Amino acid sequence: MERKLVLYIAVSLDGYIAAENDDLSFLSAVEQEGEDYGYAEFINSIDTIILGRKTYDKVISMGHPYPMHGEKVSVITRSEKPSVGSVEFYSGDLERLVKLLKEQPGKNIFCDGGAEIVNLFLKAGLFDEITISIIPVLLGGGVRLFQDGGVEQKLKLVSSKSFPKGLVQLHYTN
Repeated sequence: MERKLVLYIAVSLDGYIAAENDDLSFLSAVEQEGEDYGYAEFINSIDTIILGRKTYDKVISMGHPYPMHGEKVSVITRSEKPSVGSVEFYSGDLERLVKLLKEQPGKNIFCDGGAEIVNLFLKAGLFDEITISIIPVLLGGGVRLFQDGGVEQKLKLVSSKSFPKGLVQLHYTN
């Protein structure tokens, strides 16, 4: 089975992945006991995570261990750093990294953000699948998921689901 680079991310209805000051509290608007919106199934489909250094730092600052489920992690950074356990700090070419990871055996590769990394991957046309969970909240500002200056890409809708708390999840392939 060919490995895919996938984006699985939540966004406000007006297109933000975080409010001002990197506040993620808007995500709690859809929290519901017993509902994970497919996250457990998704996590079981991946074994590698790519994310930006700012996102990595944010996750660590929130007290979450990283990786959370034993995945291999590549943290994209501008300065070279030594690896820590299964966390590699990578400062090279992103297309080369994705190509190297796809050549290795394993499950899918998850891009966990942030917006800067997502947009670099989008511009390079590297995503094979995109799943966006739309949270029914208008933030009015913050960290926008899709930045200006991207390239047009035609996507194919694979599925859409709506949930009782108002979350709508869209799954696309490239």
